[in-house]
Amino acid sequence: MKKTILSLFLMASAITYPCTGISLRTQNGDLVQGRTIEFGESNINGKIIISPRGREFKALTTEGKINGLKWKAKYGFVGASVVVDQFIGEGINEKGLNAGLFYFPHYGSLAEHEKSKANISIADMELVTWILSNFETVDEVKEEIKKIKVVNIGYDDKGKPLPTAHWRIGDVRGNNIVLEIVNNGEIKIYDNKVGVLTNSPDYEWHIKNLNNYINIYSGNANSFNVNGEELFSFGAGTGALGLPGDITPPSRFIRAFFYVNTIGEVENTKLAVNKAFHILNNFDIPIEIEFPKEYKGNIPKDVISATQWTAVSDLSNREFYYKTMDNSQIRKIDLKKIDFSSVKYQSFPMDNKKDNFLEINIK
Repeated sequence: MKKTILSLFLMASAITYPCTGISLRTQNGDLVQGRTIEFGESNINGKIIISPRGREFKALTTEGKINGLKWKAKYGFVGASVVVDQFIGEGINEKGLNAGLFYFPHYGSLAEHEKSKANISIADMELVTWILSNFETVDEVKEEIKKIKVVNIGYDDKGKPLPTAHWRIGDVRGNNIVLEIVNNGEIKIYDNKVGVLTNSPDYEWHIKNLNNYINIYSGNANSFNVNGEELFSFGAGTGALGLPGDITPPSRFIRAFFYVNTIGEVENTKLAVNKAFHILNNFDIPIEIEFPKEYKGNIPKDVISATQWTAVSDLSNREFYYKTMDNSQIRKIDLKKIDFSSVKYQSFPMDNKKDNFLEINIK
């Protein structure tokens, strides 16, 4: 059993997840967090996880044993898993704390696992579970993360650690941070002031890169006359000319920043959730564009989009929304209606029916 869990973990650790995350605030300061998750190599078989208060957890370590950090959940949560039920990609707990992991290759560098410190060690893919089941606020996470060791237990055939993640964490008070672990375990925490997160490079680099796009704005460029020749906009949006449209993490970061910061004031969380899904539609990646022409015959048959699911969390109202590549219908789980003291642990497919189409019968 343990060997099976570890082999699944190694598979999950080897998977690349190009992700785009956005944060929207309402006029009242309520926080809504949304994100996509992409993978074009195979179906990550995302499931909805309902985890109760009081559930006991034990983390994996490099020995191939489940002998790492132990804890008992203070809070129940709802999340979406990746590959294995234990590995939560995005979720929200009953106190309104939200957390998610984002692929961070070449820059993330975790502490090397030490057998003598197994009791305070946790695998990177299990960190979201630890956060959601233990804490109510971002400040609590910032303090307690110093007391554990986040380790990468997956290695390639050359003995090098497999790529890890960085994390976005937000709470009902409106706090929103990015957690990065670099230089063999050095913890860096940034206030996510711009409300965006994608993948590599690091968060500081992305913020500096925003300065390359200070000429971009919403609306249209002004018409003007040059020696009697009238120059004018062909259509809407000429102020955004030069906005990058490719799917690399830096370009997605710039594009997400532009959308998030040009939508104007949002009156309430219901509208924020709606707007979040519309913005994230711009980051839905057709699977074919991830493959060069000579590989097109090897595209997985059961993956119709690299964007396998999209999730949005309403922190103030404790609501978790999602849609999938197989079904664009937005579904909602209201955590307020769940008794986390008595509900049983549950894991079920994100789609009961894989069908994007609803026929309208005309009478």
